Amino acid sequence: MKKTQLVIVTPASADANSGNWRTAQRWSGFLANDYRVRVVQQWRDGDEALMIALHARRSAASIFAWRARHPRRPLLLVLTGTDLYRDIANDGDAQRSVALADRLVVLNERGPQALPAPLRPKASVLLQSCPARARAAKTQRLLRAVMVGHLRDEKCPSTYFEAVRRLADRADIVFEHVGAALDPALAAEARALMAAGLRYRWFGALGHGRTLARIRAAHVLVHASRIEGGAHVVIEAVRNGTAVLASRIDGNVGLLGEDYGGYFPLGDSTALAALLRRTRDDPGALAALQAQCDARAALFDPARERQGLHSMLGPLLR
Repeated sequence: MKKTQLVIVTPASADANSGNWRTAQRWSGFLANDYRVRVVQQWRDGDEALMIALHARRSAASIFAWRARHPRRPLLLVLTGTDLYRDIANDGDAQRSVALADRLVVLNERGPQALPAPLRPKASVLLQSCPARARAAKTQRLLRAVMVGHLRDEKCPSTYFEAVRRLADRADIVFEHVGAALDPALAAEARALMAAGLRYRWFGALGHGRTLARIRAAHVLVHASRIEGGAHVVIEAVRNGTAVLASRIDGNVGLLGEDYGGYFPLGDSTALAALLRRTRDDPGALAALQAQCDARAALFDPARERQGLHSMLGPLLR
């Protein structure tokens, strides 16, 4: 029997290796047994039965073209962090995309609260996933922290940089950073930190396998972002036995839970440095964070995400 054809629109390219691209590829794999799936950066025409679009603003042209060509065929729109927490409040293209969608998907448990009340009934929460791997052995000689995020303002690397400076006296805490130099000023600051002889190493952009190896070797992932829809890097840390220190923003709380013990106020490098000191100095502190992460890990199981995705598509296609 001929399979129903779907299209997934992601504004990111494979070379960018971004969260949007990885989501599109993972969902394509989840759906491949039951549907014919095409993944594109921009949709101009086609006879697919349903469109999944990632990013209300950046995929707006594809969404508008889909509605013009297929006014009655279903459209599922996945809202990113910049959609939820910035663009749908003030960007006309993003607002129109949201209005045209039949179903909205948010990627953290707090996501529906960010939507205007009239839109919430057509929103569903779908938490992303990754495989769990055997827990890596970690050194006891020091605390290894890693930040994974491109050098751009939304990821707030300056908070991490300042925490490194505040902990300059701690030879037993080391800092790693993975991410491309998207902002030249932030890249210059990262280079200056390394040149100053502080225990900070910036690796630049790494492939997914090498990035995951850095996460698994670390004791804590530092996630300092100011805007997140549901950061996959946090999920990878939780599923791979690495505790998380995260800014208290909705996108992080919606993954880690309301009562998680590893939050610091957005942009507060003093609080982040204090968390890192306590995690190193108090033998029970890291274990407590790890136990909380372990308790959330099942929420990010691939089978759960796959089932949720299929459950959303079925009614739309019927």
